[in-house]
This record gives sequence, structure tokens and C-alpha cells, in this order.
Amino acid sequence: MPDTNGVAEFRAFPKSWGAEYVAAGEVRFRLWAPGQEKVTLRLNGEDTEMTRDDEGWFELLATGVTPGAEYNYVLADGMVVPDPASRAQKQDVNGPSLVIDPTSYDWQDADWKGRPWEETVVYEMHVGTFTPEGTFQAAIEKLPYLVDLGITMIEVLPVSQFGGNRGWGYDGVLLYAPHSAYGTPEDFKAFVDAAHGHGLSVVLDIVLNHFGPEGNYLPLLAPDFFHKERQTPWGAAIAYDVDAVRRYIGEAPLYWLEEYHLDGLRFDAIDQIEDVSDKHILIEIAERIRAEITSRPIHLTTEDSRNVTFLHPREEDGSVPLFTGEWNDDFHNAAHVFATGETHAYYKDFAKQPEKLVARILSEGFAYQGEVSPQTGEKRGVNSTGQPPVAFVDFIQNHDQVGNRAHGDRLISLAGVERTKVLLATLLFSPHIPLLFMGEEYGETNPFLFFTDFHGDLAKAVREGRAKEFEGHAGHEGESVPDPNAKKTFEASKLDWNKLTSKDGKDWLAFTRELLSLRQQHVVPLLATAGGNSGKVLKTDDGFVAVSWRFPKGTLSIALNIGEKAQPVPDMPGQPIFSWPAKAQDLQPNSILVTLDAAGDAA
Repeated sequence: MPDTNGVAEFRAFPKSWGAEYVAAGEVRFRLWAPGQEKVTLRLNGEDTEMTRDDEGWFELLATGVTPGAEYNYVLADGMVVPDPASRAQKQDVNGPSLVIDPTSYDWQDADWKGRPWEETVVYEMHVGTFTPEGTFQAAIEKLPYLVDLGITMIEVLPVSQFGGNRGWGYDGVLLYAPHSAYGTPEDFKAFVDAAHGHGLSVVLDIVLNHFGPEGNYLPLLAPDFFHKERQTPWGAAIAYDVDAVRRYIGEAPLYWLEEYHLDGLRFDAIDQIEDVSDKHILIEIAERIRAEITSRPIHLTTEDSRNVTFLHPREEDGSVPLFTGEWNDDFHNAAHVFATGETHAYYKDFAKQPEKLVARILSEGFAYQGEVSPQTGEKRGVNSTGQPPVAFVDFIQNHDQVGNRAHGDRLISLAGVERTKVLLATLLFSPHIPLLFMGEEYGETNPFLFFTDFHGDLAKAVREGRAKEFEGHAGHEGESVPDPNAKKTFEASKLDWNKLTSKDGKDWLAFTRELLSLRQQHVVPLLATAGGNSGKVLKTDDGFVAVSWRFPKGTLSIALNIGEKAQPVPDMPGQPIFSWPAKAQDLQPNSILVTLDAAGDAA
């Protein structure tokens, strides 16, 4: 809500855990630590014992506290730990936490009303490698570039404080604190504020399924925070059915959305969030967000290897009661096999007639809708034909699919320029929601490697574990793997903005810009009323796919050929809106044709 000066009201989210201003200069410190009998607050170097209740909550009200004050919790054995609900760290994940007054930032985006989901073109950004500086402030300088390109939404990889300075962000341990190497909370707010000023939405990737290996003191403070009998791929499973845990995990999404005025969240690997409560924590989170934030559209996406639809229903009027969309790994995997022929590891599921799987995904949503996975031998997925196409977020590359290769190869290096351009055009003309991985728009060839900043035994374990991992990944068995902890591995993963001045970079950028302009002009108007059961496969052949979608406002059709021979184009209603490299009677190798038949309201 704007105040009388037209500037947005101060925004603060009152957390159950951590340091919260309750009045001018008065801060309530609150910590759940049932594993400890005594906890002392160390505030600006002075120690004061906290009061403990029967449930293990420690609390203390301090006066005369100024923003930026340093604090820690001191355990009975003298161990000093940060606040698990810290809003900011002075430096690293193990050091002092900082008292933050969230109302001190002067927001300028009072007029920001958000953007509708059907307009979305996502740009996935890792703050540390997006610019040479690797900070929120440096990223602000690139916002006009993204607007000019045609991006509508920036998706920021996780920023919760993690061990070391360098990392992907998926090993965060302080769920409420922006990573200090990227900047301060005010810096991240300034980034969001500036993006809104440019008409860009900002969503954040958030990890609620595990904590990283460095700086996680929760097992010491509260052993019951985790289920000892259940494991995730990254360690002990979180006990979401415990009240204090549920508050810590469940409040984090609201905190980021309200205090940072974000436009949405991407929930990482939710198939690893196992909750035995009467209401699953993810449903509770989504319902609370929908109930509490009604002044602007909030877009919530999930990553889930199960291929489920129950979290993404639509009301009769098309509104979203829970989650907005699902990251569609099936599209990437099938397109990757289609373009490269790789069939190792999880690509095994897409090895047989990948063109048919690409066609099915484009027309119906998922490739696997209850069929048995050759890789696991188990059934996977549910029927997805009834989902609207905008329930699927598609990509031909992302941080995972590039970074989880031994050498971080981008698709352009694996499939070549022409095939990659055909797949990019398919992605951006599809009625699914498209996602671009940073640099993809100008043909970046720098890798995006797996990098960390651990030391000692942990660094050794990560290095050795990464090397062993590739017996299950596409074609990299026995290869040497760059040391994740070496600074040069991180530096090699930064975008090379100089490529934009090259002929190839300029050509790629112009190509992507044209595609995005045509998408907004022709495809987006179809999507607000686009429902399920709209797609139809017209034809598939070796290297060839043709699909059509019939919507209330028109029929969209795509034919693409990355095979070795020319293909006759099936009957595609309407007029061509894009043809590359040039329209011909037959579709030549490495080419694409898109047509649109306006109907109904669009006629």
C-alpha cells in the first residue's frame, strides 16, 4: 500500500524465530533449542542469559538495540553459533548475525502491480556468475538489457546464506539471510525495487528440503528438527510435523515474498519434502500465501521428479488456488536426447523415439504419465492432458542440466548452433512458459560448472564425491572433473559479456530478441484463456516433430526438423508467423515453421 507521498509502506514480516524489533530500540530474540539447557545472548560483546520455557524456546527482550548490532548465541559449553533465523550475517555463515530493521529500506515501487503469468518469460540468474562483480548491485546495471531482450521475469537462484563465498546456493543453512558475498538485505531489496521499476518480475528459488553441510547448527540446537529414520539425498529429512520446525520452514516463503516484495518463488525438489501432517506443509504454505497476499499476482512454481498435477489445480475461472506451474524436466530431457543422441543415466528414459516424446510433451504436458521408467523400473507420472499449457515451465537448459555435467557443457557445444536455434525457437513459440538460462540468449559457450567454497575434510569429501558421481551421468565416465572448490572453477563459470560484441553474439541476441517479440505479439494473447486438452500431434518422424494447439483465440502450430533429410510440412492452419532459416515447400534440415490461425476473439 502506498503512503501519502506515493512511496510504498515499510515492509516487515514478524518471524517466530530470530531477532525482531517490537518497538523503537527494543528487539525480541527468540530461539528454539530444546537440545540445550542454557543459551546466552551475546549482543555487541555483552552476554545475557536467555529465559527457557518447557518447550525449549529461549527468549530475551533487549533495549537500546541499533540496526547493525552484532549478536550470537552462546551455548552452555561455550560454543558460539549464529542465529538460524538471522536476517543477515556480518560476513560468513559461522560468524556474527546482524540485527536488521526491515522497515528502514525506502521502497519506490508503490505502483508495481505485478505481471500476469501468461506473459512470463523466465530468465534464470545466478547472482555470483551473472556479472564480473557477482553482486546484487552489479546485477542492477544489467536490468535494461533484460528488458530490451524481452524478458518479463528474473528467477534468482537461491540466495540464503551458505558456507563459503562461492556456491550454487542449494546448500543454504540460514534460510532468512541473503548471502553476504552478494550484498546486504538492502542491496537485494534495491535489486527487486529496480527490477519492478523496469517492469520486470522477480522470483526466488527457495530450498525447503534440506540444509547445507557447513554452518548448520540446528542438529545441535534442536535434534528433533530432523527425522533420524528418514533421509534425503542430502542428509536427514526435516521434521515438518513438529510445530517449531513448521514455523521456521513455513514462514520463510511469506518472509521473502512480503519483506522483499518478490513476485513469486520456485520450490526446489519438493518430492523430497515428506510431511505426515494432516495438511501437507506445501499446501499450507500455498494456501497461506494466496490468503495473505492479494494485492498483486504471486507465481509459485515447483520442481518435482514425480510428474504430479495435484498441486497445480485451476479454478473454473482459471485462477490458481495453490501452485502456478511445474518445472518440466521431461521437456528438457526429451529435447536433449532428440538433439544430441545422449542416452546415459536419466536420459535412458527418453532414448526410444525421442521425437514422439517431444511431441507428446508439447501437446500434453509430460512424457511420462504413468508409464514405467526404464531407468528405475517404476511407474512415473499422472495424466497431464487436462492441464493448461501454462502449467508447465519448459527449458532446453538450466543450471542443473548444464552444471550437472562433468564439464558444465552448454547445449550449443553439444548440439551445434543450428539445432540449438531450432530448439530455442520451439521453446519460445510453445504455449508452455519458457525459461532461459543466463547467457543462452547470446549463445554463451562458457560452462556453468559445479562450484563450492569448502575447506578441509568437507572440501575433500565434495571433491571426491563429485568425481564418483559421473558414473551415472551422460557420457562422462572416467573423465576428470574440475575441482569444485578451486576458485578457477567458479571464475570459469562467469558469463563472458564480451561475446555480445562479436558477430556471433550479436546474431544470437537478435535472433532471441525477434523470437521473444513475436511470442509477445502472437502467442501470449492466446494463453489467458488456454485450457487443457488443447494439443494435438500432427506428425513425427526421425528428427521431425509437428504439433498444433487449438485455443479459444486461435490455433497455433509448430513444425521443426533437426533430422538429416527434408520433410514435407503437414497441414498447418493459418499463416506463417515465423520461418527459419527461410520458408520452403518442404522443411529442410535444421529449420522450423510456426503458423497461427486467428479465430474467435482474435479473428
